[in-house]
Amino acid sequence: MVDSHCHLAGPEFADDLDDVIARARAAGLAHAMVILAADDEPELRQAEEVSARWPEVRFSIGVHPHAAGKYADDPARAAADVGAAMEREPRTRGLGEIGLDYHYDFSPREVQQAVFGHQIALARERGLPIVIHTREAEEDTFRILAEARGGDVGGVFHCFTGDRAMARRALDAGFHLSLAGIVSFPKALELHEVARMVPLDRLLIETDSPFLAPVPFRGKRNEPAHVVRVAEVVAELRGAGAQEIAAAALENFRRLFRP
Repeated sequence: MVDSHCHLAGPEFADDLDDVIARARAAGLAHAMVILAADDEPELRQAEEVSARWPEVRFSIGVHPHAAGKYADDPARAAADVGAAMEREPRTRGLGEIGLDYHYDFSPREVQQAVFGHQIALARERGLPIVIHTREAEEDTFRILAEARGGDVGGVFHCFTGDRAMARRALDAGFHLSLAGIVSFPKALELHEVARMVPLDRLLIETDSPFLAPVPFRGKRNEPAHVVRVAEVVAELRGAGAQEIAAAALENFRRLFRP
């Protein structure tokens, strides 16, 4: 079992980190990919505590589109900060989460796009897969991926919530799709269809914890152990066994991120 995307170094887990890790291990997790923000110094420091307590975790570091505005004067500096953060964390296996978010528009769109492009260039330079966050920005996301040759390194569309057409587009571009707790929501009918059509060798599962807890944990803090429920739901939708989904996701994670 693997949680391919969680924010375990965030302040939400600082008070009971050992208990959260113990529950994850008891649930059978072999790995977890912990996402770090290159512009968040407390989170980068907390990553040392996380890895000391759970040596099997790996990290992906990037500048989230919400934070891109910090680099409006020099978008290339975002990639430089990511590179510097990676030098501090030898367990880094991915670059992200990076991308575009036009739902909140916390950063100007043109700045988001520039920061995204520079980080893809860094991923290509370092040979690291990218972890993509995209929300209401499908056309620009795929355009920039093509222009910056993001397919050269591949990666994953994390917490995928698009429709079948977008899923096919991402798969055709060479990317994996990661499903989170939203797939357990009864009204997420389009996502249920995506869960059924993703090839087993391109599927990942995640929690995005502390966010998006799956049913029956909605309204509570999410945590890596709950990825078991994501695997169960995906299995139910596909008419498969939960262990088959968990094993495939773990194998895909190992092949993509080489933990």
